[in-house]
Amino acid sequence: MTHAYLLPITTAAALFPLLALALFLPTAVVLYRRHGVMSRGRALSLYGFLYYALSAFCMTVVPLPMRSPDMCAGYAMVAAPQLIPGNTFGDIWKEAHGKVTFNALVLQNPAVAGTLFNLLLLLPLGVFLRYHFRRGPRAAAALGFGASLFFELTQWSGVWGLYACPYRLFDVDDLIVNTSGAMLGWILAGPVARRLPTLETLDGRALARHPVPFGRRLTALVVDLVGYAAATLLAVVVSQGLGGADLLPWVPVAVFAGWFVVLPYLTGATPGKRLLRLRLVPTGGGALPLWRPAVRALVLGVAALPLLAGLSLATAVLLFEPSLPDLIDTATATARQANGEDAVYLAASSPEQTRVVVLGIALLVTYGLRTLRHPEGLGPHETLSGLRNEALPHTRARRPRGTVAARPVAAPVAVAVAVAVAVKEAAPGQKTLTSV
Repeated sequence: MTHAYLLPITTAAALFPLLALALFLPTAVVLYRRHGVMSRGRALSLYGFLYYALSAFCMTVVPLPMRSPDMCAGYAMVAAPQLIPGNTFGDIWKEAHGKVTFNALVLQNPAVAGTLFNLLLLLPLGVFLRYHFRRGPRAAAALGFGASLFFELTQWSGVWGLYACPYRLFDVDDLIVNTSGAMLGWILAGPVARRLPTLETLDGRALARHPVPFGRRLTALVVDLVGYAAATLLAVVVSQGLGGADLLPWVPVAVFAGWFVVLPYLTGATPGKRLLRLRLVPTGGGALPLWRPAVRALVLGVAALPLLAGLSLATAVLLFEPSLPDLIDTATATARQANGEDAVYLAASSPEQTRVVVLGIALLVTYGLRTLRHPEGLGPHETLSGLRNEALPHTRARRPRGTVAARPVAAPVAVAVAVAVAVKEAAPGQKTLTSV
């Protein structure tokens, strides 16, 4: 019995780091856009919910049965769904073997233990819905029922067709108990939510310390690098298709200039910064001359060149290598046989490539430390270009209530009023949102 519960938990623990890493960039983008900051409290709460959801899913499907010709015959008793509410009471009486004692009916009854587990399965869901997502009891009931139905359909469909037949029972009582567990979690979260600080409060404290957090700028840079690599690859493919092979060496340079120089000059932000609701402004204010984003892009390009080269090389290998399976098999076999002596031999036989790798890593580390040690958290590309980031209001930011005109106003007066209101509302925001 203990193994049946420990195996799903250990499976979720093994899968969680990979899932968290894959979802880190999208999660950071969403949090910075909605809240302007990725505070520790919100990040821990969100990733705690992710780990819980993965564990709950593993509880419903793990352990997976072994495929065999007679598998469906072995699970014939759970092939038909159980659609009669209250059947659990019959199972409890059956497991008690007719004994009317507290031990037989409760303490030592497997049916009671299973029902209690089903009650606790979605209880954390109700807690997260109330504290993290600020949802009411109706949402807790609806989402609890939806999650339970998804679990039951996953079991009844043999993990959505992975197996030819169900290996666990679809039980309508599980739907009722799971939904009740979600509602119970929502109720129990009330005292906890009143004692703990709200996530909005934690976000406000983090924004007060750092109006434009380093993580928000770094996320925008990563989005820009990924977008630049994809745009470069697309431009290379198009150039090859149009017969412009002689221009291929200049394609990455042209795309880089367009992405990091032309677009910021015309729109005030790169695509990554626009996605993260940031814009570039001169330190002393005023218009944005072309030379500032050019200097910024030049310094940033030199610092990020090893990373850009690695992304481009990896993408090119994945798309244009004709013998990719053989390459992967060879690399895997080499890795299995590798040891310290092989690594030393590889470095000695390729000194130029080794120097480039070491130089690139050292440059990136030095650049990051230099940025973090700056009193205002500015990187060399920002200090040399005289540009810094300014945060636009995030999507969940509280905005002042708009005024409704009681009667039509003449056009010149309306324009003057609109300008005055805009200046009045924008002035405080600029003081609090500009990176310091």
